Amino acid sequence: MIWDRWRKGLERTRNALGSRLRGLGRGAEREEVLDAVEEALLLADCGLKVAADVRRALERRAPEDMPQAFAEAMMRIAGPQEPLRWAEDGLTVWLLVGVNGAGKTTTAGKLAMMAKAMGKSVVIAAADTYRAAATAQIAVWAERAGAEIVRGAERQDPASVAYQAIERGKAKGAGLVLVDTAGRLHNRQGLLDELGKIARATARALPGAPHEVLLVVDGATGQNAVAQAQGFMGAAPLTGICVTKLDGAAKGGSLLAVREALSLPVKLVGLGEGIEDLVVFSPEEYVQAMAPNWAEIGGR
Repeated sequence: MIWDRWRKGLERTRNALGSRLRGLGRGAEREEVLDAVEEALLLADCGLKVAADVRRALERRAPEDMPQAFAEAMMRIAGPQEPLRWAEDGLTVWLLVGVNGAGKTTTAGKLAMMAKAMGKSVVIAAADTYRAAATAQIAVWAERAGAEIVRGAERQDPASVAYQAIERGKAKGAGLVLVDTAGRLHNRQGLLDELGKIARATARALPGAPHEVLLVVDGATGQNAVAQAQGFMGAAPLTGICVTKLDGAAKGGSLLAVREALSLPVKLVGLGEGIEDLVVFSPEEYVQAMAPNWAEIGGR
């Protein structure tokens, strides 16, 4: 089931990679194949550095070893796999940050459902106090997940909402507090500074928190996702990346570009709109789902 989601979610990217390579014909020279691989990775929005690194890895191997060399190079860039962090005992706090429209609220809702399936009680902090629609959206998810929601008043300090949610989580013996923050542009320093304040408030409420600060980026935006992600470095103590909407375009390589730019582990991936389509990131399944059919490529 999980493998089927990976294959379906990255189908557009895999087909785009394969079509560029299949166009070479059976008599293609080695350099033509290398050029085509590099170009295909660029078109998939892997970025210049990733595409060049993969090409160098292929250059060092015999033609018949290219499929394995490709997989190994991509795995090295994508990994290693790191699980989501939970508190050793008691309450866990996860903070979600990112630009407008990246999918933070939907991701928070799906995480709440995931935690519910694990038997954990969840409290959601609706820390976007600037948009009533955002609070309404997360409230729907909270109801579906059987989670309690802590709402702030209009334009209330988001850090205080996060603090209140943790206090409520401790009081009811919850397993997880999810802090859904307002979307903010990656070049608005005042709003970015607010994220640091929210993170510090969670630490005051619960030593060791936040256990995860997940940067949610829209994979369908390609290279724009890299610029957005870089803007958040230093704004809060980021621990990992969640790449959403990888199924939305043939730009599945943007995951590698963001991973390489931030040197942070990818922890979650959105492969579709369903609740089950938010999956824990697996470098192996990601690379296998992206890889073209090398048997169709000539001239290796």
